[in-house]
Amino acid sequence: MTRVESTSLRSNGRSIDLHLAVPDGAPPPGGFPGVLVIHEILGLDGHVKEVAGRFAEQGYVAAAPNLFTGELQALLTPAGVAEAMKSLASAPPELRRDPSRFAEWAQGQPAERRPVLAAFGQVSQPSAHEQFARDALESVRFLRARKEVNPRRTGSLGFCFGGGISGRLATIDPELRAAVIFYGQNPPLDAVPSVRAAILGLYGGEDPGITGTVPELAAAMARAGRRFEHHVYPGAKHAFFNDTRPNYHADSARDAWDRVLRFYRETLAA
Repeated sequence: MTRVESTSLRSNGRSIDLHLAVPDGAPPPGGFPGVLVIHEILGLDGHVKEVAGRFAEQGYVAAAPNLFTGELQALLTPAGVAEAMKSLASAPPELRRDPSRFAEWAQGQPAERRPVLAAFGQVSQPSAHEQFARDALESVRFLRARKEVNPRRTGSLGFCFGGGISGRLATIDPELRAAVIFYGQNPPLDAVPSVRAAILGLYGGEDPGITGTVPELAAAMARAGRRFEHHVYPGAKHAFFNDTRPNYHADSARDAWDRVLRFYRETLAA
């Protein structure tokens, strides 16, 4: 059994909604380890809350911030994202890495898709990722301040968009002990020497736009003398862990969860 709470915090002058899942019972000496769970492009949905609950059942206090609190939350709904994906499915993969080209392309798409595509472009920009990472930093600081949490044993985990933010968080938070990237973009490679956390990356073999860049991160982490483990699942597509989406790959998801728990036992457990 676990208990859940809904709260909010302030970051960069705005309010961010936060979902908390807390293990039942008294904390161990020093407190429970804590995990920040960062959502994918769909925002703080039921799947992310369910993952937070899984962590609480394993003895972690899990905090899941909604980094899209506000205007983005109203646009990046499951229905809106599904509509936008119809256009993105035929778009060149490199388009989303060029904000000006992406904006021009989005204006040529059907009118009902343009607001969501504009939001995609907004959250994909490097400057936006930097701010989202700062919001994640404020969220993990909020988590460390909880009386049930051992502030010296905190980690992060994110999916897709959130996987990229989890990696970026590791470059700006020297107190983070462990970070998990589920099929997310690499953090800026020039920032890797600032990483103090161990990093675990989990990727789909049928997700070349993401998985193809992993060797660059592995090489940068090795040069910096940082711990980086990663695993690529043959036959798994992007978002293979999410059992509410079409790309769910049950065998890969089960193995990935086992790897996450083992990784956190090694890096966060007392």
